[in-house]
Amino acid sequence: MFTKSLPVFIAISCLSTMAHAKDIDLVVNGLDGSVQRNVDVYLSSIPQKDYSADLRFQSRVQDSINEALNAVGYYNATFSFVFSKAEQTLTVNIDLGEPTRIAELDIELTGEAQTDKDFTQAIERSPLQVGEVLNHSQYDSLKSQLRNMALKKGYFNAKYTASRLEVSPPRNQAFLRLHFDSGMRYHFGQTHIDGSQIELDRVHSLQPYKRGEPYLVSKVGKFNSNLSNTDWFSSIVVEPDLSDLGDDRELPINVSLAPQSRNQLETGIGYSTDVGVRGSLKWNKPWVNSRGHSFDSSFSLSKPEQTITAGYRIPLDDVLHQYYRIQYGMKKVDNRDTNSLESNLQFERHWVKETGWHTTAYIRYLVENYEQGLQDDTGQFVMPGLSFSRTRTRGSAMPYWGDKQSVTFEYGDRYALSETSVLRIIGSSSWIRSLNENHRGLWRISGGVNLTEEFDKLPPSLRFFAGGDNSLRGYGYESISPRDSSGALTGAKYLLTNSLEYQYRLGGNWWAALFYDTGDAFNDEPILKDGVGMGIRWGSPVGPIALDFAWGLDADSGDEFQIHFSLGPEL
Repeated sequence: MFTKSLPVFIAISCLSTMAHAKDIDLVVNGLDGSVQRNVDVYLSSIPQKDYSADLRFQSRVQDSINEALNAVGYYNATFSFVFSKAEQTLTVNIDLGEPTRIAELDIELTGEAQTDKDFTQAIERSPLQVGEVLNHSQYDSLKSQLRNMALKKGYFNAKYTASRLEVSPPRNQAFLRLHFDSGMRYHFGQTHIDGSQIELDRVHSLQPYKRGEPYLVSKVGKFNSNLSNTDWFSSIVVEPDLSDLGDDRELPINVSLAPQSRNQLETGIGYSTDVGVRGSLKWNKPWVNSRGHSFDSSFSLSKPEQTITAGYRIPLDDVLHQYYRIQYGMKKVDNRDTNSLESNLQFERHWVKETGWHTTAYIRYLVENYEQGLQDDTGQFVMPGLSFSRTRTRGSAMPYWGDKQSVTFEYGDRYALSETSVLRIIGSSSWIRSLNENHRGLWRISGGVNLTEEFDKLPPSLRFFAGGDNSLRGYGYESISPRDSSGALTGAKYLLTNSLEYQYRLGGNWWAALFYDTGDAFNDEPILKDGVGMGIRWGSPVGPIALDFAWGLDADSGDEFQIHFSLGPEL
């Protein structure tokens, strides 16, 4: 018996080996649309190496397809398999048959959620309807949605008293039942704060809720975010106390905090073609006292510019959105035809709106000793001012959408401790827009105006210069302005620059760029200077890095080509 069976066994083994000698393609006929996509997902779980023409594989394929079809309401599909040895193709022909439709839909909502419009709207918007084709994911989605909504809105005792999905394949009918008892909705109770080095009234002012308000998990998250944004704490945990859920509607909120380090030091080094190598040192005190005051200082050093600043912030009752700031800064500039030492003392009042607009009212005292071309002088100004700014982005290091607007007004009067009367207006706007994942466009426009009858009394820091990485590429840093009789730059009354840039994704976080810049710094009529070029962008972990090769079409002979390198946000 064994000897007679051996040749048969060998033949079967040879056929099996031949079937695996070449990869088999699987073709599914009779499906389209969402049904086809669902089947593709289920079949993707079968590795290609398992493909064959044997009956066990066919049974496995049929089981996977049946599972996918059942999920979208087809329980009576029929199958036929055809294997082409020549083409090594296994074809599955499917007749879906009649779909299973919802014959009975029993959704019942009890408890306080019965009058909650979010729950009733979720049920009304559900695609589950009598007579519609059964879709298991729609049933599971509604079931999960009601449960998740209960947790987010404080129905912590919510439960399903009945949840069943029954199918009668011979009758092509489905019977759905969801009975959801939400129980009562809990409200915010007393907030217990532990571990804070800041006075409790300061911390409580960051709560986005009041005691007795209906619970919302989003407000718990907002409280956590508010605490984090103060930079007062190194560790923050905000959570409801669910240990004893009873008849008391108020739910205690526990906040655990750990103080941030009182002193923070940060060093950095960078490079841009505008100022070359730049080193920086920052010393910050996130909290100076129990009222949450803070101190920050920085020192920046490069060949043409050296800057030192120190600021003291005093938060008001609305800690995050309203505060005073006192700032002092000194800046030494030795660049081209400018040699100056300026000193600024500034008192500021800040308002930050929920819309993102940041308003600052200030008064500053400026003293500047300078040499600008042939001019050697000292300027003193007391200038009140008002500024508005907003930045919005969507995306990561290289946002696919964003805009930034800012405008500043400041005024100095000759009869109020200023060298001359001057009204300064400075504004800029930038936009980023994308077309699918591979195309980005940037547009920047900026301008400035000095309205004064005695321009010569303005120090260099109040005058305008153009040219450089973030101005007119293809020209040297601050190399564009009117000139005096010696040919030295004087700075300008007015500034206008415009930049258009197109970027194409090369792959990953790498982009190629083409750009056109135009503008001028001028006293009377602008004589626009144009710059064009190409570059490369990298959305690095520390921010966008840009390398540009630019040609100044109106630059002096020998200075037409410039390489620009910069690191930092595009907006």
